[in-house]
Amino acid sequence: MVTGVGTTDEAVVLATSDAPTAWTAGDLATLIRDPANTIPAFTLDSSARVPGFDLWDMWPVEHEDGRLPRFDGAALWMVLAATVEPDPDSRHMVARIYLASERHGRWTLHQPVFPQGFTPGDREWSGSAVLDDTGTRLTVHFTAAGRRDVPGPSLEQRLFEASCYFAAADGAFTLSDWSAPQETVVADGIDYQVANQTEGRGGEILGFRDPGYFRDAATGRAYLFFTGSCARSSSRWTGNIGVARRDDAGGAWQMLPPVLSAAGVNNELERPHMRQRGGCYYLFWSTQAKVFAEGIVAPTGLYGAVAPSPLGPFTLLNGTGLVAGTPPECPAQEYSWWVLDDLQVIGFADFPGIRDMGLIVDAAQRRAHFAGYPAPFFRIALDGATARVVG
Repeated sequence: MVTGVGTTDEAVVLATSDAPTAWTAGDLATLIRDPANTIPAFTLDSSARVPGFDLWDMWPVEHEDGRLPRFDGAALWMVLAATVEPDPDSRHMVARIYLASERHGRWTLHQPVFPQGFTPGDREWSGSAVLDDTGTRLTVHFTAAGRRDVPGPSLEQRLFEASCYFAAADGAFTLSDWSAPQETVVADGIDYQVANQTEGRGGEILGFRDPGYFRDAATGRAYLFFTGSCARSSSRWTGNIGVARRDDAGGAWQMLPPVLSAAGVNNELERPHMRQRGGCYYLFWSTQAKVFAEGIVAPTGLYGAVAPSPLGPFTLLNGTGLVAGTPPECPAQEYSWWVLDDLQVIGFADFPGIRDMGLIVDAAQRRAHFAGYPAPFFRIALDGATARVVG
């Protein structure tokens, strides 16, 4: 049982019998980079951009068992998108979820997922999407950021779900007859800080976002994993991964204690999602080098842990958590990864080909070098608590 996260900046002991698995500075001290934990490098390809749009966080439309439905050979995705502005960093304040499709590496951007004005936030952040086995009912779990019709900027984050009738024909997709958005779980201020700031810098804001749906084939129970912030920590770095469980289809979600804590170590364990293979449960998340605590050196990358159940206790993959880091020669090449059921992995192309991000100092330079399109797929292999990049 983990009782604390012993770093010099962490003053609080997690005094609950349901203490999460801890990700510590000591774990990361053993990290060594090699080809098995490094994503292949690529360069900026302006032809891959969708004209007029920046694209970033993306997730597939899946069946509950993780299978990827295909429509005339194309996989259907959801992606955060925003019209191109002078500074790509501004995209987070106007983000909407769009449909996109991928066929043989070619991407097509379709319509926004939700009707204009439908969601309770003034913008939409990441989540997950499940298509029922009939192929006619789509459920979207998403982050409502800010509040609609409330003046002033807000970094508030809340978790919602909504469902609709779904149809696909001739490369087009119809989403209609939406249910009203329902808030799934609410930050309790005990295990999870309430993410309601009005200002903050990227990487330093509180988190209550990114609901990732998972259904356990062994029990039939459903889980939502999400990015949270530890309310029991006095550290500047409070990242954790939270979870809610639903025992019966259509039932209420029950908030549970976090399953993994990086308090004192890292501030953002983003886009958590789970895969089930060979009797093991693999929890994946994304984080950036800049959100580790002072003195900790670790790359931007896909990280993960494995457990005998969806709720842990978890063992860090490769002993450090690192599954696939960005190449040292282009540390901001891509970000925000999603592991598919067949262990293909995709993120979005961020600043490929840039060795020193310290030279990108203003909006014009960010715009010139920001990619904003899906990154190339790569593949990982899993063997118990070992993970590696392959192919």
